[in-house]
Amino acid sequence: MTETGSAPDRTKLWRKVALRTFPLLGAAYVLGYIDRVNIGFVAAPMSRDLGLTNVQIGLTSTLFFIGYIIATVPSNLALRRFGAPTWIGCTLLAWGTVTAVMAAVDSAGALYVLRVLLGLAEAGLAPGVLLYITYWFPAKQRAWAYPVFVSVIAVSGIVGAPLSAGLLEWGQRLTGMVGWRSVFLVEGVITVVVGILLMARLAKSPATAKWLSTSERQYIQEQLDAEAALKRNSAVPARITDALRSGRVWALAFAFFALTFGIYAFSYFLPQMLQLLTNKRGASPTDVTSVLLSAIPSAFALLVMLVWPKVFARRSAVFSTTLPLCVGTAGVVLAAMTDNRIAFLVGTCLSFAGIYTSLSQFWRIPVLGLTGAAAAAGIAVINSSGNLTGIVSPLLTGSIQQATGSFRYALLLIALVMVLGVVTVLAVGPRIERMNTESPAQSQERKETV
Repeated sequence: MTETGSAPDRTKLWRKVALRTFPLLGAAYVLGYIDRVNIGFVAAPMSRDLGLTNVQIGLTSTLFFIGYIIATVPSNLALRRFGAPTWIGCTLLAWGTVTAVMAAVDSAGALYVLRVLLGLAEAGLAPGVLLYITYWFPAKQRAWAYPVFVSVIAVSGIVGAPLSAGLLEWGQRLTGMVGWRSVFLVEGVITVVVGILLMARLAKSPATAKWLSTSERQYIQEQLDAEAALKRNSAVPARITDALRSGRVWALAFAFFALTFGIYAFSYFLPQMLQLLTNKRGASPTDVTSVLLSAIPSAFALLVMLVWPKVFARRSAVFSTTLPLCVGTAGVVLAAMTDNRIAFLVGTCLSFAGIYTSLSQFWRIPVLGLTGAAAAAGIAVINSSGNLTGIVSPLLTGSIQQATGSFRYALLLIALVMVLGVVTVLAVGPRIERMNTESPAQSQERKETV
């Protein structure tokens, strides 16, 4: 079936699917990112209570991603086997419990162990959601579906900062624990509740969605089948081993690493960056104020992310990824080179907007070049390999700041890595896009001439 004739109203259908799947998945994604980076929000008071240095705060990120990377590929393959509602719901229950237990830590060692467990528990969420979207939306719809989901990372900064700031200020009245411990406890409990709701409400696939009519289920499946057939004719990797042997997969893994290199440095250290800048100017904000200020770049990024897909809807995924990443790189350089508080915020707003917008468009590229089991494995490899940045970036940022007394050189390093990401996407992205615009005859002719 084509997109004409007796097909259901496409606009209403995709809106219907989005309204039934996005809210719970979006809430899970927001909570996942908040639970991952909330240490950045509570770093100052927690460090004072537990005697932690910036290097140790950076190490908590490293340990999280060790667990995360180990579990990502197996977790995504398990999701494909057992279904998204069961598997993603279980991951929320697991990491929500670990987050709540972190409220009781009394030493750096206990914090380190729980951060490894948190990474193991959360590993299936992000790649699982990215894979799950391919079960519902063909390529044309993924052009806006992926930006919607990546935008919730910015939402997590907008929601997480005020939530954490409020719990830092008033959490003891609510839980009887000091503010930073209340952050872990409350956010962990919320995650468990959302996990239960997700398991009860999310459909495994269009075929099992009782809220779709028979014709709607048939239409969606035919669109997905047609896309899968095009990938088969274009020799797109379909097996797990194909994905693991693919040079394009590993190149995109590096591109994702470079693209996200600055995210975790800002996530863990932005409040402290703001405090260090304002200390130089003789005005030191409180822990709560610096956390609230750190929400401004996320709010700006969210606005840009919502506008970008509409303005450049007809441009290629490569163009829509690399242009904002260049702008984000310029923002990082500006933030690195200024000692002015307002200029620094402008730079971080540009960097957040550029990084998050390019990230939302980036995921359009890998799924064009993968299908079947290879999509599950390839997305997981790209996500987990790229998330090595969560190990490297915060640890380097904390170490460089401690050695130099400034975040400037760490930010310049981030900008350099982002430039390498632009180069990588430009090198491999166009070839992947061409594979999905060829007809079967063109694809066969290309293979015969190689």
